[in-house]
Amino acid sequence: MATRLALPSFDMEDHDPEADLLVLNLGPQHPSTHGVFRIKLYLDGEIVVRAVPYLGYLHRGVEKLCEKLTYVQIPPIVDKDDYVAPMANEQAVVMAFEKLLGVEVPRRARYLRTLLAELQRIASHLLWLGTFALDLGGALGGGSTVFLYCFRERELILDLFEDLTGARFHYNTHAIGGNRHDVPEGFSARTRRAMDEIAGRLEEYERLTRSNDIFHERTRGVGVLHSDLAVELGVSGPNLRACGVAHDLRRDAPHHAYDEVPVNVVTSSGGDCFARAEVRLGEIRESIRLVRAVVDGIPEGPLSGYRPVKLAGQVKIPSGQVYTAVESPRGELGTFVIAGGGEGNSSPYRLKIRAPSFHALSALPYLLAGHTVSDVVVILGSLDPIMGEVDR
Repeated sequence: MATRLALPSFDMEDHDPEADLLVLNLGPQHPSTHGVFRIKLYLDGEIVVRAVPYLGYLHRGVEKLCEKLTYVQIPPIVDKDDYVAPMANEQAVVMAFEKLLGVEVPRRARYLRTLLAELQRIASHLLWLGTFALDLGGALGGGSTVFLYCFRERELILDLFEDLTGARFHYNTHAIGGNRHDVPEGFSARTRRAMDEIAGRLEEYERLTRSNDIFHERTRGVGVLHSDLAVELGVSGPNLRACGVAHDLRRDAPHHAYDEVPVNVVTSSGGDCFARAEVRLGEIRESIRLVRAVVDGIPEGPLSGYRPVKLAGQVKIPSGQVYTAVESPRGELGTFVIAGGGEGNSSPYRLKIRAPSFHALSALPYLLAGHTVSDVVVILGSLDPIMGEVDR
């Protein structure tokens, strides 16, 4: 068990009693907070003495809403939580319903879910890299260049999603027992071409970021998160693996087809902003490898292990409770469901979402103290939070 860590004392007397501390509200409407989010900073000059995050500005009551919706209506609603990775949201919630029903997902659908999860991971990490370069500002030199390049490659992924589902952002493609949409003709060839193009650009991204001296200066030793604190706070995903903890649900609790397609877990030992960037760049490479391994090997067979659902009230789940989780681009995205309530058991009695971004933001008070205001923007961006899933 990790030793319980307490926040350091932030009494003014512990710093400079002669100093006039400035209170600065960063957000809630600020481009560098990556959403509607506020951090109250206590500053001694340019140095952060204390940081207090405030959440809830984007609260939409999704978990409460799910108690009033049928099981079929819920997946397109949770699509909007982590709006950068809608595929992961859908997968996390339908897997919980399938476990309660005892439905076995066909092998073809499990392979397709794996393919979509890895494509979504690439798209999400590309968006993170582009916006992180902007967070570093003009000092990086090529900040806006990296942003535009990353969005250019991300469009290739969205094109594939549009080919499959007809939508570029919110898909409603994962259903109880399988998937709604089957791969269209020529999808495999288009996917391989997209992977080849993105893979060919990664070296360019590395030159513009990790091989950039200014990138090193702004990220190395900045916002160091130690592994014992990360574990205690429930931090997961790339932020945890950047602390040297090789934990990945795709390997440690295989879902979809990850038991047939082994995952190489990407880690780094620094725990700082540079390490978090290093892990995500490495994960793009690993996801490209997984997509190539899966796309040509999607087996034949049915796409759903459950009867077709056309009406919103058709699925009824017996009483019970279950927790399932997937490895989203931001970490462990879990769904805890208590069935047995609602109208005719067609709605959950309770539904709780474990959002990895929430746990990532819980580390901010520990990470920001002692850094400058300009470092605050870099540290926050390196955690890759999505406020839609934090507030829900």
